[in-house]
Amino acid sequence: MKSVAEIFGIETITEDFYKHALTHSSFTKEHELPETQCYERLEFLGDAVLKLTISDVLFKRYPESREGELSKIRSILVSDNTLAEIAKNNGLQQLIIMSKHEEKQGCRNLNSICACVFEAILGAYYLDGKFSEIVSYIEKTFEPYIEDVAQHFEKFNAKAILQEYTQGQTKKTPIYTVIKESGPQHKKVFEVEVRYNDEVLAVESGLSKKEAEQKCALAACKKLGIV
Repeated sequence: MKSVAEIFGIETITEDFYKHALTHSSFTKEHELPETQCYERLEFLGDAVLKLTISDVLFKRYPESREGELSKIRSILVSDNTLAEIAKNNGLQQLIIMSKHEEKQGCRNLNSICACVFEAILGAYYLDGKFSEIVSYIEKTFEPYIEDVAQHFEKFNAKAILQEYTQGQTKKTPIYTVIKESGPQHKKVFEVEVRYNDEVLAVESGLSKKEAEQKCALAACKKLGIV
């Protein structure tokens, strides 16, 4: 609990909240513990805390933006990639409790698991009566990410930009295809191509299909002179 408090800079009171927030379901199954003692319920709560806080920040920051624009920015900010990056940067993934099998498979560093644990800790702090403190933490921690999206929105929104362009030209949509997968299960690299009008516009790689597709879309947009 001392480590959690050091990472988030917020005092922890009820130990079980944080213990459950750090526990993967594989550990509860391995040790025949109740399912409620893994992070899943707290992740559900923490996800709501995070989305409410980010929504409030964006609502105030962009008074002229429509709901669709705000939703798009929020989805980028609360994505697994963003949350996992924060968790890994502050060492939270080292505290995750999981089964020996999952550990050997390298699951500790999976973005999906790191993101879930991050949200579960937010939920634990909420239950621990630290709502105002965790809101302040979220606002401070996500500020550079909000700035990055503001300055490079086309990088994150490239798929939508490309699709809007191609549909405006021919009413056809770009087609993304995974052409190669490599690396171990916990750190796979996906190579994706994007094709439009039977022409390959770009080929890019990423640690997820979504990441590779976004890179492809941005490269295609640049090739077509859209951005």
